[in-house]
Amino acid sequence: MLLNTGDWIYIIGFFLLSLVIGLVVMKRAGTSSEEYFAGGKNMPWWLLGVSMVATTFSTDTPNLVTDIVRNNGVSGNWVWWAFLVTGMTTVFIYAKLWKRSDVLTDNEFYELRYSGKIAVFLRGFRALYLGIFFNVMVMAVVSLAAIKIGVILLNISPGATIIVCGTITVIYSVLGGLRSVLVTDLFQFVVAMFGSVVVAVAAVGLPQVGGLSKLLAHEAVKGKLSILPDFSATNVLMAVFVIPLAVQWWAAWYPGSEPGGGGYIAQRMFAAKDEKNAVGATLFFNFAHYALRPWPWIIAALASLVVFPDLASLQKTFPQIPAGKLGHDMAYPAMISFLPHGLLGIVVASLAAAYMSTISTHLNWGSSYIVNDFYKRFARKLAPEKELVLVGRISTVFLMILSGLFALMLQNALQAFKILLQIGAGTGLLFILRWFWWRINAASEIVAMVVSFLAAVYFELIHVRIGFSPLEDWQKFTLGAAITTTAWLMATLLGKPTDKDTLLKFYRLINPGGPGWKKFLERVEKEDGGLGLAGVSLTTKDKWDVPGSLLLVLLGCVTIYSALFSIGFWIYADYIAAGIGTVTAIAAGVGLFKSWGRLKIKNKTQPRTDAGARGQ
Repeated sequence: MLLNTGDWIYIIGFFLLSLVIGLVVMKRAGTSSEEYFAGGKNMPWWLLGVSMVATTFSTDTPNLVTDIVRNNGVSGNWVWWAFLVTGMTTVFIYAKLWKRSDVLTDNEFYELRYSGKIAVFLRGFRALYLGIFFNVMVMAVVSLAAIKIGVILLNISPGATIIVCGTITVIYSVLGGLRSVLVTDLFQFVVAMFGSVVVAVAAVGLPQVGGLSKLLAHEAVKGKLSILPDFSATNVLMAVFVIPLAVQWWAAWYPGSEPGGGGYIAQRMFAAKDEKNAVGATLFFNFAHYALRPWPWIIAALASLVVFPDLASLQKTFPQIPAGKLGHDMAYPAMISFLPHGLLGIVVASLAAAYMSTISTHLNWGSSYIVNDFYKRFARKLAPEKELVLVGRISTVFLMILSGLFALMLQNALQAFKILLQIGAGTGLLFILRWFWWRINAASEIVAMVVSFLAAVYFELIHVRIGFSPLEDWQKFTLGAAITTTAWLMATLLGKPTDKDTLLKFYRLINPGGPGWKKFLERVEKEDGGLGLAGVSLTTKDKWDVPGSLLLVLLGCVTIYSALFSIGFWIYADYIAAGIGTVTAIAAGVGLFKSWGRLKIKNKTQPRTDAGARGQ
């Protein structure tokens, strides 16, 4: 083992503090399912925003960024930087709508928006499909990163790593529910951010690297520094820049970056005090996620190219790495191994913090689906609250075991990232439009889900085997998105619409507005004389705030992208570009906050009066 007694003191102290938090909030968490899964719906924006950042700051993220940089350079990060557009639409368009729905999980939305047995089926099926299948796959990727860190830094087996890390995380997650997750996320984010900066500084200071200026001038690094890809390299340009910005951000469903919001991001919105806090939380999350965090990881990744120029050098230095786990993503934990004792313990604790914050969120989120959208909805509609909390705790343990087993079969984080993108290709536009187009129905969602999965299976497993030439990842994604989008649009236009009463209740509760509801509202006015709208105006043109919100989306993207790039240019010592980027970020930020009044949000959320969607 590389760690000494002092390092272990830091790590054990961190674990104990996490467990103490779970014990402190245990009693309150057990009072109700709303408290256990949504923190009583009374959380402030800053705590929720930090929790969102901490959740996406997982052990696999620096490994993934390292893999990207070593293969495609800094510009390769556009495959996830492009999701900022998705994030900004969530902030300024969808956050207030989600909070207004007053649901406990985003799966509950399906019976709020759609009608009939098909809506009931959709809610139950997606509870298991997302809560178990997708959720377990994401946790497995995070656990894979923990395995690689354990192999390199501690020289312990993959199985032992999963057992130790998973057990500690499960204990405090089971005890304290979402409130425990939120509070631990706060200090875990601080520790994890500090650790990433320490790794970057230490990597640059290694004798082999020789400082920042020598790193940036090194032959192995110079070709990797550009923030924009080489426009003459068509395949790379399409894969990491054109498709992510033109198609991926709106077409792909990816955990944490869902078009229209969703998943654990939506769970944090539900836990907010009101719409204002839901919007504030998602805005802080996007700023910290895209502008604040990437560069320490990028610097460490660039330094790894000097120290470990290829996989053979990694294998030679760390012969204990199993052959099936060797990949470029292992260069990040390899760089950590050079840290002196004391700092090494702090950084390992920071990686544990990153792991625990992500896993605890996914455990609580997946368990909320199993309990609220499956067990309570279909098995025990009248189950007492304490029973629901108990089932939540049992399902939390089940999810951890399943994800640990799956992690042992994966090889690298980028592999799983591409699989998840492909499975979600083409579903994103539906999630964007379902709030604003009355014609979308439950059949639209089912067709999108089935076709996207089948398309992914075909392109990943069948296409080449039946004699066709291999396709690039971006080509598979684009074709899958086109096929899926066409299929669900046809299902929307040919299928039976959601019944009028359900649509009317949804419109009155959410008041989404827009031309996509015009035909439906005209029908209500004609059939009921407008009485069914109960005071909701048919003149939606004046009330619809989405056009004004799009200006905020644009200003938000300019602010955060400019901040991201200017930080990079300051590091590169390109002071003219850095100055322009900094001024642009400040100007766009000022414009953003001056235009904030365009966003119609409420300081208080009116609770729903109907309980039908929860199956009560």
